Amino acid sequence: MTIELIYWDTDAFLGWLQEEPDKVELCGGPLGRAKAGEVMIYTSTLTLAEVIWKKGGPPIPQEKAEIVRKFFRRSHFRIRNVTRRIAESAQDLVWNNGIKPKDAIHVATALDAGVPTLETFDEKLLGKTGTVGNPPLVIRKPIASNQRKLF
Repeated sequence: MTIELIYWDTDAFLGWLQEEPDKVELCGGPLGRAKAGEVMIYTSTLTLAEVIWKKGGPPIPQEKAEIVRKFFRRSHFRIRNVTRRIAESAQDLVWNNGIKPKDAIHVATALDAGVPTLETFDEKLLGKTGTVGNPPLVIRKPIASNQRKLF
């Protein structure tokens, strides 16, 4: 069986962790498939810091630190460091593709890891699908599971 490799930016993780109504069901699909061993989800170390404070909202309280940290230690997640090569690649994405710096870190990390698909809810980033990388990176929203819950 081939394991699908996908990359999640911070927005996708926030959709799940914050249980956002328009995002949580979509995020449940890849997470369920990852738990079943069908998907490996990559992200950047940047996500570990970004995920605790959603822009415009309150930060996740420090009392929940261990819950958040344990969540990211799951075996179906691969956390990639922001290296100099990734940071310089992100600079090129900002200059050449008009991608915002933090988003560019995520795109550069996905490309560096050889992950063909980046999942996000960021509309501007979604508009960049097929325009970066060789082969071109697919940028899409997470895909909900085909299976419906019984209850």
